[in-house]
Amino acid sequence: MSRYAAFLRGMNVGRHRLTNEELRAHFDSMGFLDVATFRASGNVVFAGEAAEPEDVRRRIEEGLSGLLGYGVPAFIRTAAEVRAIAARQAFPAKRMAASKGKLQVAMLFEKPSPSARKELMSLAGEADRLLLDERELYWLPSGGILDSGLDMKRIEGLLGAMTMRTKGTLEQIAAKHLSE
Repeated sequence: MSRYAAFLRGMNVGRHRLTNEELRAHFDSMGFLDVATFRASGNVVFAGEAAEPEDVRRRIEEGLSGLLGYGVPAFIRTAAEVRAIAARQAFPAKRMAASKGKLQVAMLFEKPSPSARKELMSLAGEADRLLLDERELYWLPSGGILDSGLDMKRIEGLLGAMTMRTKGTLEQIAAKHLSE
């Protein structure tokens, strides 16, 4: 068995509301084991047969679509990937301490092209620090994310669909549910 985390986009916003218990029950009904949720924002940790994350993603998206009647994009990471994200020091400690914003991590479906990477990095500045790893974008805003001038629609146009969590949330999920 392998451990995974699913970060669901658009959960508990607008008309798409589910309790954690309902979400756990849906994952149970899809055959996943040891299902746990973290906060009411679409963070699900579970076990399943070892499979490629893309296959796990397809299974979850198809299952949830059938159960809920609407699409739910699922960003899948293995336990090791979540631990690596949690441990990643994306920016120097001094820069982190100077920021009034919380470090954000946007999870992507796939690795961006070199041209998308280049254009994305041109958007970074003093107010919005960006670092792009394989399938994660680290964003350190200088203040609240709603106060940022960063054009998230443009970024999503470059990188494709994404879902965002604070790095603190990812650290807590790794520590509570995915420690070795």
